[in-house]
Amino acid sequence: MPDTAPAPVLRADRPGSFPHGVLAERHPAIIRQVQESIPYDPERRRALDALLANCTEGVVEPLPADAPDLGRWRDWGLADHVGRPWFDLPWLWSESYFYRQLLQATGYFAPGPWQGIDPFRPAKLAELDAPQTDEELAALDALGDRPADERSRALLHGSLWGNRADLSFRLSAEGADTRAAAPGLVADDSETLWSLLPPSVAGGTLCLVADNAGRELVPDLLLIADLLDRGRIARAVLHLKPHPYYVSDATTADVLDALRRLTAAPGTAAAYGRRLWSAMT
Repeated sequence: MPDTAPAPVLRADRPGSFPHGVLAERHPAIIRQVQESIPYDPERRRALDALLANCTEGVVEPLPADAPDLGRWRDWGLADHVGRPWFDLPWLWSESYFYRQLLQATGYFAPGPWQGIDPFRPAKLAELDAPQTDEELAALDALGDRPADERSRALLHGSLWGNRADLSFRLSAEGADTRAAAPGLVADDSETLWSLLPPSVAGGTLCLVADNAGRELVPDLLLIADLLDRGRIARAVLHLKPHPYYVSDATTADVLDALRRLTAAPGTAAAYGRRLWSAMT
């Protein structure tokens, strides 16, 4: 489409806009939530306080010279953005860099006691242990007597609507976890999907790009278990984040937490969990 003009770059410099709200409200709320959920030592707490002040009133600061991903951020324009106010930068870049700096402040990459500790894991585990998760897993029992195609459709739609369980929004948006679901789909391409996944003895490989952990990841795993059971796929490959990002982005550890949650649940949920456990081994 050579005649199509490029979309304008989104920035967060307009009060009242969604990007501005993310930087001015959501990011500070996330820092405070991290501080409250993990007993970080004084050094880490000071670093988080400094990040809170910096991301709302300061300018972008560079990464340490020994940062493991410094070269990657240089490729992404770090030198052009250092020293500039967060709100004046392309919004996608500034939001992504905020989470990188949050991991820096919590000591995730540095040698020491906090290396590799997910600052968002308490929130993720709380979501897995929430009553809503119990209700959603218990609902699987009612599908046991339904025809196989109907069960598959229900699990597909569960995977779709699980996207409304985005933890990063609910950490900063009051009442977001109780809002009613949207009344319907804008488009439904499920029949096309099923045509690409016919039951077969050989089966194929399904590549699933995981988004969020917790109650969003669980229905994705349930769908995979059903596809394996029905022979629509022979194996599934989950694409995950290499480290915690954007509060709820799913990592390998999050998959294991979700799998343990399923296998420990009563009824049908545990059977799905055991199927996935077996597939992973």
